[in-house]
Amino acid sequence: MGYAPRIHSMDHDVIVVGAGPVGARLATVLAERGVDVLLMEEHASIGRPFQCAGLVNPWSMAQVGLQHTVLQDIDGATIHGPHRASVSVGVSGEARTSAVCRNRFDEGVVQQAIKAGSSLLLSTKATGILPVEGKGWRVHHQQGANTGTTTCRLLVGADGAHSRVRHWLRSGRPKEIMIGNQVEVTGFRTDERWLEMFTGESIAPGFFAWAIPTGFGTHRIGLWSSPDRLEHASPEALLHGLMHTSRHADRFANCQIVARYCGPIPGGMVRRPVRERAMLFGDAAGLAKPTTGGGIGPGFKQVSMVADRLAEAIHADLLSETTLKKIARPWDELKRHQTRARALRNLFLTESDDDTLERHVAVFAQPEVTEMINRLGDIEHPVPLGLEMLRKVPSFRPLALRAGWAMLTA
Repeated sequence: MGYAPRIHSMDHDVIVVGAGPVGARLATVLAERGVDVLLMEEHASIGRPFQCAGLVNPWSMAQVGLQHTVLQDIDGATIHGPHRASVSVGVSGEARTSAVCRNRFDEGVVQQAIKAGSSLLLSTKATGILPVEGKGWRVHHQQGANTGTTTCRLLVGADGAHSRVRHWLRSGRPKEIMIGNQVEVTGFRTDERWLEMFTGESIAPGFFAWAIPTGFGTHRIGLWSSPDRLEHASPEALLHGLMHTSRHADRFANCQIVARYCGPIPGGMVRRPVRERAMLFGDAAGLAKPTTGGGIGPGFKQVSMVADRLAEAIHADLLSETTLKKIARPWDELKRHQTRARALRNLFLTESDDDTLERHVAVFAQPEVTEMINRLGDIEHPVPLGLEMLRKVPSFRPLALRAGWAMLTA
């Protein structure tokens, strides 16, 4: 279909600050709908620095068709309690998620944006914004020793957990910021289509550590936790403890570290993800999953929910905060799901001491509970499974009252 020419003589319809997968996905779907988009990325290359576990679920992969970036399909997980209990969930041969090469995956999404008609500026850091009355924004930026400004009718912040755009827009902060630390290793032996999760206060206080197979004999070993739970420990020290002094240490004895990564993980959508002629997407909006820390799936879902109506509003230059809030109304369901998932995570994991966690894992290992997990488990939608376990598993009935209150207040 044809679109009317731009109403105002701005440099671009949209500037997306941050060329990660979510920002690039938004640029793609808008450019495909005839929108003039500029992607502005402060780093010199796409996909670096690499700051997450690099898991992409089947729905998200289908959006971009980048199966060639998959290093290893993953069918399920083995969960280790703090003491001796363990349980494996998943079905062999039925991939639940995939470990990807984040460099190639991110580059692939950005290439799709460019192919659709978006422009890209690398090594270009947004340094400030000024409103252009009734028209949009002037974005100040720096590229090496050079400075400049570029104008747009809609500004998008997709610049990560510590988003500067979010700060400039005074949109609030994510409900929680976790810290993740990860290494890539050779020499860890496990089923190549199975990831492992390690729990316990001495390993990852309130959360968990992981070992994710990435093909060719390599694994990503990492953990995440919240700063208030770390006390005097650091994520690096906890990861060292998992690999060298925990009850699992013998399994890491032959590991050689070949790369290190770290980064913040935001959880809980910010108070105002929409402002006048401005929106936040992905980690900048606080959309990482509270149960796993993954952000690509929620970010892609956020984009898909608004793509058509947002493109129409851009072409019509109807970009007031009121209009954008109406367009973004489907995000309310994302926010509710995120809040409920966090409440259930807290019940089953974060607020449990080691003995309670051990009991939970032992209950998961009961055949009827494992069957329920395999039938209802969904990395993107954990709430139905959590509620079903609270209703039907007698061992979890003491949690039911607390869960009911958490759901009511979510």
